[in-house]
Amino acid sequence: MRHNKKFNHLGRTASHRNAMLANMACSLIKHKRITTTVAKAKALKKFVEPLITKSKNDTTNSRRVVFSNLQDKYAVTELFKEISVKIADRPGGYTRIIKTGNRLGDNAEMCFIELVDYNENMAKDKVAKKATRTRRSSKKAVATEAAPAAEAPATEAPAEEAKAE
Repeated sequence: MRHNKKFNHLGRTASHRNAMLANMACSLIKHKRITTTVAKAKALKKFVEPLITKSKNDTTNSRRVVFSNLQDKYAVTELFKEISVKIADRPGGYTRIIKTGNRLGDNAEMCFIELVDYNENMAKDKVAKKATRTRRSSKKAVATEAAPAAEAPATEAPAEEAKAE
């Protein structure tokens, strides 16, 4: 009976599925963001998050456990040296899935899966939003943006006249 044994098999045998998830996890660790289908991304998230949690504790046993899943020493080294340092204070949720639409060939739902602490664009957006929350700072920002804009044409005009002569 298969009671309580429900997870996405992704249309593959167990060995093929494990090899594919290990390869995808190595690519995610090396490149910090990969593009794949939503179903594979959800399966990858369940596969890679326990490995990242294991990498927080840098012991010989945890390295062996992670290596037995990934089978790539460069990915294991990067996971323990760089990624575990950056996510040390995060209690979980190391990956993010962002849907990007459907693939042209077969209309499969596509997405990015990325490591949360490595997306510089989202980190910059959070900092910018925090800085412009108060009313006074937004008025100052508008005033400072308007002042250089008024000065810019005056400084560029003599340069244009010199080029014309």
